[in-house]
Amino acid sequence: MDLEIRHLRVVCAIADAGSLTRAAAALCTTQPGLSAQLRRIENLLGGALFDRSRAGAAPTPLGELVLARARSILPGVDQLLSDTARATRRAAAPALLRVGSVGAPLLGHLLIALRELLSGAQLTSRCQYAPAPLLDDVRAGRLEAAILGDHPGQELTAYDGVLLHPLVTEPVFALLPADHPLAAQEEVSLAQLAGEDWAAPRPDSDRTREYWSSVFSRTEHHLRIPYEAEGRQLVEIVRAGLAVSLCQATFIEVPGVAVRPLAGNPLWYRHVLAWHRDGPLTPHGEAILRHVRNGYLSACSDNPAYARWRQRFPSPQPTCS
Repeated sequence: MDLEIRHLRVVCAIADAGSLTRAAAALCTTQPGLSAQLRRIENLLGGALFDRSRAGAAPTPLGELVLARARSILPGVDQLLSDTARATRRAAAPALLRVGSVGAPLLGHLLIALRELLSGAQLTSRCQYAPAPLLDDVRAGRLEAAILGDHPGQELTAYDGVLLHPLVTEPVFALLPADHPLAAQEEVSLAQLAGEDWAAPRPDSDRTREYWSSVFSRTEHHLRIPYEAEGRQLVEIVRAGLAVSLCQATFIEVPGVAVRPLAGNPLWYRHVLAWHRDGPLTPHGEAILRHVRNGYLSACSDNPAYARWRQRFPSPQPTCS
């Protein structure tokens, strides 16, 4: 019989448990079976590894030598097995790719990129307003990727192997009823909007409303927010002429609303793509980022106000990471 890694694990388990009975329970085997296995290991190594008594099992000098070497060897073996398992998972074509997204113009481009690069995988997607739960889902393995967003001073934090890839930082624009007097202007100022009724996200949904309010407070103005809503509901409130709001520069105007730049570009929004370092997207990362960045550039022209703004301000360009 040759010495194997499993034999070293048995010796360490007996030493950690302090008795064969407790070690057998930890290893999900019987005490007689473990005793027989220990005898075979001792015969192989040329001597007793433990002094056994009613009080338990204490390592002999030979046992101490074996334990010291085993405890220096096993962590490296475990790391090797972990690394190779991750590499195997990454190399294998995943059966299912789950993608999450906040409201952004990038989801379709990401799904198309994944369909082309990982053609054997089934794609699913789900959307929600706040980025933090999606980031948690990527970390926990409930999503393979997520399109996220944040604001200056509220940058998302990567943790537990999650990689964050900034794509582009764009200005935040005003969202107005189409017949609002300010919609006739090329751009509007925060001061002009300060006296309006506002529709804004709930303060507990994410930190968007906190960011808006903090920027307005620097101008000595405060938002009056009788309407709390996100997404389609927020747009409907604005379209009904009840309030004004803000939106991403890439927001596509729909009938009844107007999108206008803010004078001085006081607010910004950053698009971020996230996936796990050990997930199936990592080997294709550069190709995915290139496809999504190109998709963003094509989306810029879909909003005439943003297209005109980009002619005046050639930056920002998609961020390279």
